[in-house]
Amino acid sequence: MRLKSFAIITGFLSTAAVLSYFAAGMAATVVEQNSEKAIRDSLDEAGLDWAEVEADGLQVLLYGEAPSEAQRFSAVNVASKLVDGARVADKMSVKRTTRVTAPRFSIELLRNDSGTSLIGLIPAKTNRDQILETVARVTKGDVTDLLQTANYPVPKGWDRALEFAENALTNLPRSKISISANEVVIKAITDSATAKRRAEADLRRAAPSGLNVILDITAPRPVITPFTLRIVKDEDGTRFDACTADTDSAQRAILKSAIAAGVPDNATCTVGLGSPSTQWGEAAVLAIDGLAKLGGGSVTFSDADISLLAAEGTDQAVFDRVVGKLENDLPQVFALHAVLPETAEGEDGPLDFTATLDDDGKVVLAGRVNDELTRRTTESYARARFGADSVDMTARIDETLPIGWGLRVLAALEALDQLHDGTVRVTATEIELDGNTGIESARADISRILSAKLGDAADFSIDVKYDEMLDPLANIPTPEECLAKIKMINAETKITFEPGNATIAADSMSSIEKIAEVLRECPPFQMEIAGYTDSQGREEMNQSLSESRASSVLNELMNRRVLVSGFLAKGYGEQDPIDDNGTEEGREANRRIEFRMLTGETPAVAEEALETEGDNSAEEDATVVTEDVPTDEPD
Repeated sequence: MRLKSFAIITGFLSTAAVLSYFAAGMAATVVEQNSEKAIRDSLDEAGLDWAEVEADGLQVLLYGEAPSEAQRFSAVNVASKLVDGARVADKMSVKRTTRVTAPRFSIELLRNDSGTSLIGLIPAKTNRDQILETVARVTKGDVTDLLQTANYPVPKGWDRALEFAENALTNLPRSKISISANEVVIKAITDSATAKRRAEADLRRAAPSGLNVILDITAPRPVITPFTLRIVKDEDGTRFDACTADTDSAQRAILKSAIAAGVPDNATCTVGLGSPSTQWGEAAVLAIDGLAKLGGGSVTFSDADISLLAAEGTDQAVFDRVVGKLENDLPQVFALHAVLPETAEGEDGPLDFTATLDDDGKVVLAGRVNDELTRRTTESYARARFGADSVDMTARIDETLPIGWGLRVLAALEALDQLHDGTVRVTATEIELDGNTGIESARADISRILSAKLGDAADFSIDVKYDEMLDPLANIPTPEECLAKIKMINAETKITFEPGNATIAADSMSSIEKIAEVLRECPPFQMEIAGYTDSQGREEMNQSLSESRASSVLNELMNRRVLVSGFLAKGYGEQDPIDDNGTEEGREANRRIEFRMLTGETPAVAEEALETEGDNSAEEDATVVTEDVPTDEPD
């Protein structure tokens, strides 16, 4: 009986234990599900929907790839607010970040009279000391180093841009040069418009291929003395012989009035310093409008003096009305002298003096002069202007010439000196000048000379044509043309050396002189002077000899005042033979000097820190080979 009761109790307890186990399991599952859902909802609300949640008993597992370490921490923090932090297991990973982008390398070169500053970020592999040394040599002044470095790869084109900028700094004492890998921006101020034009031409020629070069070069306004304006209206049309303005607004007003009077739309007027009055533009417009109403003649301003010369045959009433209005309207500082020429009644033979300048610079003086003193003075003045051996005096003496004739003749010769070739004719009432020039400002310069030297009533006409072929700036040869000329010289003669050493043979000095003469006419550019030997002798000795010979050529060019800072002397020894070293003829061909145009991407450093200018140049290579004298001694 007792055994049966024990069995019943035992069965009851077993059943209770099983039911308790299943109840506990179901409770744990509910807890897991609730925890997982609550955490997932909280993560979604926090914008962390990349995170995955999995509950394992009382432990919460977090999976997923976090965009950053901060977001990973945020996910753990959200879960820890809902369950005990000890129960949160971090199984998340962090997305790999991309490589840090290299910084933009750039340099600002700032140069003025007090020195040069370098500001910017450069690659760590760039030779900082070499930059400072080059800038100091070019500027010959103090250099302030404010450069920072970063250890990133050197960008493509960086060295090329840096070298071009360093060379550009040579002729720009007041400048700001901004350098980056693919672009160089140059802002500078030059001393004159001519210097601005030359600097722009040199920089554009020297710019290496593939480099974007932006130029912003300005020149101060020129000082014009006397301040001159001359406008002519005749049967050939209306034109400026010279036009100056003191401000941009005055320039626009003058051109507008002149175009209305018949001057072509493409007329120009130089803005400069030296105006006698701030009302220059107002006075010029009044005078031009007056000339248009007269229908013909000329108006000449020389500082504050105005000469109005009406055309012959102008109606007296119209002349009086125009002149009267001008006298009343012109600012007080200006003085008007108006002339209405009388109708000519004929002369007893031509009273004139002519000077003719030909293409070879020869001048023939003909016509009439006042007396022997005037004759000698005129001839001496012409010889001083055009050369003692270039003047042929054939003028005769005529004592009936009007007073002031000699002064008019000298003024005419001074005006003729502005031309390449042409003729000037002096009469009792007019000076006529025509010819060709290579100076763009020649017409204005001639007008200024004659206005300053002649009286108010004097009349003159200028028919000067600008020919770009005569312009010395426009005809600067290109580096390629220079190399072609050097090649022609070496086709006729050849550079040789004393046997077994680097001394240039005496009979080769004529070749050096001719090459130097060519280079002195060329713009700055970069060139390599390469020395070669044959294969006889020790390799080290050949290398040394070839370099010494190349340096000898460089030094001889420098001694002849050639700008060699862009030239590099380099020896190649017995490398790159151009013929068979097994024959005497082949060895003679291999002993040579070669001239190569360096490309914009090839660094060129002047030997021995030569204190001369340098510039980059063109992209092509041209080689000139000169043979060495045959010798029984090995190189």
